[in-house]
Amino acid sequence: MLTLSRKKNESLVINNNIEVTILDIKGDQIKIGIAAPREVPIYRKEIYLEIQEANKNSVTEESIAALKELL
Repeated sequence: MLTLSRKKNESLVINNNIEVTILDIKGDQIKIGIAAPREVPIYRKEIYLEIQEANKNSVTEESIAALKELL
């Protein structure tokens, strides 16, 4: 993991097309802004993990069998 220090209104650039800017710092809370192309999905980690879990749960033996029948 890369660790960087940034101050308010400072940014970092990822992959030449994603910019992360520190917008505000209040106590232990930091607001960030992310500028990225529309095709780049951006999720809070807890939401991303929920999506991954839902995807895992949707793959059942029954759904695999139904898919095999279609093919």
